[in-house]
Amino acid sequence: MVTTETRREELKAVFTEARGCTRCPQLAATRTQVVFGAGNADADLMFVGEAPGAREDERGLPFVGAAGKMLEELLAGVGLQRDDVFIANVLKCRPPGNRDPAPVEIENCQEYLFRQVELIRPKIICTLGNFSTKLLRADPTGITRLHGRPEIRVVGTRAVRLYPIHHPAAALYTRSLQDTLREDFARLPGLLELPEPDQPEPDQPEPETEPDLLQNADDPGDHEDPGAEQLGLF
Repeated sequence: MVTTETRREELKAVFTEARGCTRCPQLAATRTQVVFGAGNADADLMFVGEAPGAREDERGLPFVGAAGKMLEELLAGVGLQRDDVFIANVLKCRPPGNRDPAPVEIENCQEYLFRQVELIRPKIICTLGNFSTKLLRADPTGITRLHGRPEIRVVGTRAVRLYPIHHPAAALYTRSLQDTLREDFARLPGLLELPEPDQPEPDQPEPETEPDLLQNADDPGDHEDPGAEQLGLF
């Protein structure tokens, strides 16, 4: 049986692997540090944004700028705080100039996010904006059509209730979205009261073949990074 302590140790191992990642040469060369994610490692609610910005890249923590402040205000509006949730991004490194993530970068980085979901075991994942929504739904439908509509999806190996909402950064530039965000956030307490979705059956390992039988059949003769404490991993 996988214990809470085992999951946390595995999450710290993923964190360590991500900090040394060079899968995307340009991002590895231009980042200050990897922004793995932060918050409650046993959270029922997880937020997934797009990619780190300049301040996140400097501090090694997600959502520490203006969008992060708005996210904290929205959480407070439904009786939650940042320490209650886990926050991550599709990309763990800042794209130069805050450009959009490239498809190959998303593909290279998605394994880290899927492992986070597997080990944190959230009941609900709020996808913030288009990039995380399209990735975790494996579908190109945009956030404008999907926001505020929860659905059960399998993310990696785990079934979760996916809840797409607009990215708080978008509301900083489009005031009308602030009311929409508040309305969508208002549904979160009710969603958190729902039971965890039924989990898919784990893949069964293929039976091992006895070495002597195999032989008989085939060859009868022959910068300062944030520590794990800051990420909520202890």
